[in-house]
Amino acid sequence: MFTGIITGVGRIVAIHDLGRSLQHGKRLTIEAPAGYLDDVGLGDSIALNGACMTVTTFTPENRQFTIDISAESLDKTCGLDQAGPINLEKALRANDRLGGHIVSGHVDGVGTLSRFEQIGESWELCVLAPLALGKYLAYKGSITVNGVSLTVNRVADLADGCEISINLIPHTVENTALGSLKAGSPVNLEIDTVARYVERMLSAGLTQKDKA
Repeated sequence: MFTGIITGVGRIVAIHDLGRSLQHGKRLTIEAPAGYLDDVGLGDSIALNGACMTVTTFTPENRQFTIDISAESLDKTCGLDQAGPINLEKALRANDRLGGHIVSGHVDGVGTLSRFEQIGESWELCVLAPLALGKYLAYKGSITVNGVSLTVNRVADLADGCEISINLIPHTVENTALGSLKAGSPVNLEIDTVARYVERMLSAGLTQKDKA
């Protein structure tokens, strides 16, 4: 489990194929900030741009660790198949503060930035989410964008998806990899866990009523 509060910005520095076919995944080498790996062990979970991955090797002296990502995960996410900056979050501990919201590290869909512009001291981040995720997005609700816990300020249902508007304070832009994005960039999205269960309970109730 995670909170969506980014604990470091790393960089994918190397990508190696795990096989020659499209069914094979890749091995990523990530360079972490200084001291980031001091409390990391083999098998630990670290979210990369919101996708939960397992540490397979690490070399603290080089500030690097590796993860293996399957072809399925590559197909359902974005930004994990190319070199560049990446948001990092270590798994939640039982005694940690829940500063963001409950995040599972499972990407629900890939959205597209439709607008990313500075307004006053803050930034407006607009994301076009897949149509199927629209029912989970609500005004003042939570969403995870590339692993960052954010609050939805506006929701607009469109023919080709659901557009949400998010306000980013300068601290978020400066301390995550969101600042490197631009209009047209794909982003990993994870809906709020509570919304997921509410939808399931409502749909199950309708199904039972139909059977009665």
